[in-house]
Amino acid sequence: MELSALYLPQFHPIPENDEWWGEGFTEWTNVRRARPLFRGHQQPVVPGELGYYSLLDPEIREAQADLARAHGVTSFCYWHYWFAGRRLLEKPFDQVLASGAPDFPFLLGWANQSWSGIWHGAPHRTLMEQTYPAGDDEAHFNSLLPAFRDPRYVRLQGRPVFIIYRPTELPNPRAFVDTWQGLARQAGLDGLYLVAWIEGRDWGVNYTTHDADGFDAGLYVHFPFERTPVTRLRDKLRARDERFGPGRYRYATDLPSPVTHLRGRVHPSVQPNWDNTPRSQRRGQLAVKSSPQAFQRHLLQALTRENTHHENERLCVIKSWNEWAEGNYIEPDARYGRGWLAAVRNAREHAGWE
Repeated sequence: MELSALYLPQFHPIPENDEWWGEGFTEWTNVRRARPLFRGHQQPVVPGELGYYSLLDPEIREAQADLARAHGVTSFCYWHYWFAGRRLLEKPFDQVLASGAPDFPFLLGWANQSWSGIWHGAPHRTLMEQTYPAGDDEAHFNSLLPAFRDPRYVRLQGRPVFIIYRPTELPNPRAFVDTWQGLARQAGLDGLYLVAWIEGRDWGVNYTTHDADGFDAGLYVHFPFERTPVTRLRDKLRARDERFGPGRYRYATDLPSPVTHLRGRVHPSVQPNWDNTPRSQRRGQLAVKSSPQAFQRHLLQALTRENTHHENERLCVIKSWNEWAEGNYIEPDARYGRGWLAAVRNAREHAGWE
């Protein structure tokens, strides 16, 4: 029974961010400068006991693992960035891999999309382009083989789990899957457990062929918004003039079910909250009426659905552990303390995931 939390490694300076956004830029830069945009808007959010940390500090990484372990999060899914041989934000995970600490399970998710300035007021500025040159699949796999062989790496059906964020952007998803599975077997693994990220929206999902393309499963990710006639009208006004923003939607009463026409295995993902106005200001979107209690209800529904499968094949992903500039985190904060983490522990207990 794997309850993993997506883990953003953006909380340390890198030369590229210094060049693009100013010296010392990290995700905390956006978090600190956020301001309320309407009455009752809970900004800025303030971290709790871990403070405005750097992920290059091994004591912080140990403290995060201790908190996760104590509240029922069983692993971190580190976001991984690979641009045809160039990696970004790699230092925290590299240090975890090299040091053997923390002794806490992990897996990787490839955020395979181009970086632009969309979240920072420069939507047409391309910062780092995601490309797929010939031979890149093999080089990419080989770069990750030491991680796949690490005893801490999360496995389902005996195979390391790897998530692909944008399967639709792969030039040929089926060829990618076949290549990586073949390379894994050649390396002495039993293969990989490849998971395709599937986003749900009002109009459907962004990827419907994960099963035909050979992925072992999909991960169904739906933003926790309830849209009403009022919010739809506000969206129309916002499309004409961003001063009517940000987009505001009630945090959903219940966790949406994956659409029924998706074939193959689909694992659930749950979001505690959403508010990306620290990055996008009035161009952003947010959920209102979210709370640890509402999140706990969503998570309990997701875990209960996974109970229909054998316990060794259950996977649920929390989005996210520490996406602070998206209001999308379960780390302690100044408002709720460890409330988000307590919601995880409570949902696990009620679902029988102990």
